Amino acid sequence: MGLTYSSFISELATLTAISSTILVNGDTNFAGPAPLIIDHAEGMIYRDLDLPAVRVTDTSVTLSSGVRTVTTSTNQGVMLVIEEVSLFTSAGATSSYGTRVPLVPASLAVIDAIYPTAVSSYTGVPQYFAKPNDNTLVFGPTPDQAYKSEITATVRPAPLSASNSSTWVTQNLPELMIAAAMIAAAGYMRDYGSQADDPKLAQSWQQQYEMLKASALVDSQRMKGRGPGWSGQQPSAIATPPKA
Repeated sequence: MGLTYSSFISELATLTAISSTILVNGDTNFAGPAPLIIDHAEGMIYRDLDLPAVRVTDTSVTLSSGVRTVTTSTNQGVMLVIEEVSLFTSAGATSSYGTRVPLVPASLAVIDAIYPTAVSSYTGVPQYFAKPNDNTLVFGPTPDQAYKSEITATVRPAPLSASNSSTWVTQNLPELMIAAAMIAAAGYMRDYGSQADDPKLAQSWQQQYEMLKASALVDSQRMKGRGPGWSGQQPSAIATPPKA
């Protein structure tokens, strides 16, 4: 059974013996730790598992003729890792009827060296792209026409909160979410620094998290067709001794 924001807070309150009110609202001295705990837990899970659920595809960006850069869209979140970039030909064609031209990732230094200028002799259908910062893509050669694009990237989904009552993680990996949250909660309860004196609580939840993460990682790979033989199959145990 998945978690909602309210059931997550309730379960966290039970495990920490901290009231739900204190977790959310804090007291006269400190703000409530729930947002920090959620950020810590979700950050661990999203970075460790590389879930298909954090992938988005955006087709809203159109390149401009004679301009080698574009700003990526943030409509679905900040694009953290650009996985694939394609253009559609002929110019102006969309994904529904254009011909997809996949681009090759390269460093900005390579694009600068091969295509040092945007004069007409250096323009054409781009073949390479680089990502010099969080929201910019650079193309080489510089586009000679206005091509529509298709960008696949990873983002950070909206965090669990009172206004976002559930996420893919809370619905599909609730036990991992709790284990990850309790690592941060253990630090909060021990004032972080004193974990060095009494580290067992955080270590225990870290071990639980690592155990749950191992099986979740297998599922994540299977979801992407990266199981045995690039399939969605569960890894099978190897017989000992192997069968002849």
